[in-house]
Amino acid sequence: MRVEDLAVARGGVPILSGLSFSLRPGTALALRGPNGAGKTTLLRTLAGLQPPLAGQIHGAGEAIAYAGHADGLKAMLSVTENLTFWADVFGTSDIAPAMDAYDLHGLADRPAGTLSAGQKRRLGLARLLVTGRAIWALDEPTVSLDTQARSLFADSLSAHLQRGGSAVVATHIDVGLTLEELDIARYRAAPDLRAGASDEAFL
Repeated sequence: MRVEDLAVARGGVPILSGLSFSLRPGTALALRGPNGAGKTTLLRTLAGLQPPLAGQIHGAGEAIAYAGHADGLKAMLSVTENLTFWADVFGTSDIAPAMDAYDLHGLADRPAGTLSAGQKRRLGLARLLVTGRAIWALDEPTVSLDTQARSLFADSLSAHLQRGGSAVVATHIDVGLTLEELDIARYRAAPDLRAGASDEAFL
């Protein structure tokens, strides 16, 4: 994926501009910056969930899978049924590797709505493995995970990179791997572009 001179907005107000970077197969990029700096907005733009104000994004499109603050689960479906649903959406079939990667077999028949926050997050992250997408856009992926689950995530991400996948990760903490870093605060939109901005929280 290659990003050229990108500008993004939140609530109609420009927050980042002039942002350029490239993401090679087998590599992961950690987005750094204070709360409200635009990490979530940038990820949503990369994933095609909102249009950029300016600039170009090359090589994302159908290659990217997004995991945001919401886990994307259907509460009344079981763990197995949730993964099967998403596998069907993305045209894949085997959910076993995802179940293995996040130690979900013991929860297979539990409705997602009855899971703890950490268990939901594990299931939400397992969903990435059934998408077949090469690029993962991850927004604070380790929130609600305990030490063991964070290790499972690190192993899953490492395996994805070893298979030639890549990832952009917004995080404030060490995810257990050495990642390239991009401080997006350097690309804060100029004050004249931000006229009328509020102290609105991130989207």
